[in-house]
Amino acid sequence: MSDIKKVVLAYSGGLDTSVILKWLQDVYHCEVVTFTADIGQGEEVEPARKKAVSLGIKPENIFIEDLREEFVRDYVYPMFRANAIYEGEYLLGTSIARPLIAKRQIEIANAVGGDAVSHGATGKGNDQVRFELGYYALKPDVKVIAPWREWDLLSREKLLAYAETHGIDISKKKNGGSPYSMDANLLHISYEGTVLENPAAEPEEDMWLWTVSPENAPDQAEYIELSYEKGDITAINGVAMTPAQVLTELNRLGGKHGIGRLDIVENRYVGMKSRGCYETPGGTIMLKAHRAIESITLDREVAHLKDELMPKYAQLVYTGYWWSPERQMLQGLIDASQATVNGWVRLKLYKGNVIVVGRESKTDSLFDPNIATFDEDGGAYNHADAAGFIRLNALRMRIAANAKLKRG
Repeated sequence: MSDIKKVVLAYSGGLDTSVILKWLQDVYHCEVVTFTADIGQGEEVEPARKKAVSLGIKPENIFIEDLREEFVRDYVYPMFRANAIYEGEYLLGTSIARPLIAKRQIEIANAVGGDAVSHGATGKGNDQVRFELGYYALKPDVKVIAPWREWDLLSREKLLAYAETHGIDISKKKNGGSPYSMDANLLHISYEGTVLENPAAEPEEDMWLWTVSPENAPDQAEYIELSYEKGDITAINGVAMTPAQVLTELNRLGGKHGIGRLDIVENRYVGMKSRGCYETPGGTIMLKAHRAIESITLDREVAHLKDELMPKYAQLVYTGYWWSPERQMLQGLIDASQATVNGWVRLKLYKGNVIVVGRESKTDSLFDPNIATFDEDGGAYNHADAAGFIRLNALRMRIAANAKLKRG
């Protein structure tokens, strides 16, 4: 690694990555290029430019990009076509952001002649895996610097001491900032650490930033209608929106009604269990609505096959294999299933609940009221056919039962 000349760092401007920036300069004696992505984390990203300049980074080596539309269009939407959930609950908010950041880092490295990339993920978490699998998939010969696996600055106190020694300005957040380790983007915000490290302790109410508690949500339900084209939401209440606009508005509506809070203990890829809390208001609405529109537009066996494949797809996203051939193969299959997923879904939002109250597809619906009716169907379905159907499906069980009787 001693021959590294230029490294592209995923840079937030916070304590960890500011220390990493200086550490890279001092330890590797290389030129550092910073990349800051706006993926809807809700904080200003421009201050990162000022911080990078103060640490000696040339203006032409500072990249700050608004990736919100690309994030939702090319990552969140494809994932929700699959109805992906990890371990039955987690909507993969942090996981799905990493492949986009990794892609842009590699693209920037290629553009500026960088021979290495670096990130601020710790050696205990999933993100180191997600970033680096992305790097290697997109640039096989790239060198990767993961400071948390190399240095001895393994506590916040040591990081602060390093920053003070090297004159790194670490601005105090208002009201002292949050005690939690947090990650946010347009899909979710996560909380880990401090009191949450005890899985028996209930999160404090003032931890949640995006959602009101269901108890304090409006007493009046709110109805919304989502329009779908090929499995993606294109409009809310008849108003056409871009993917990022859709998710932003659904976050607002879900947060208002106390939707999308989650408290789980998950199995990290590196082998440990971790307790985390998440707010995913818009994503929670999207998942419920997407399954509703699929319920009338997907063939039964196609829908069931998607459900069987979904846990594998979700695991691939969670563990960082977004750029793997198997995820891309699954995506092609999933996207092909969405050709007929067109129409609208009407939802009622009320005190933490997302309730489907209607769905319709004028051209692609497989729901035939003439067949499904409990009233006279005019001969569309012959009830007598069911007898032979049942007897054929019961045949193997009858054979097994007879054999058991013979055995006594």
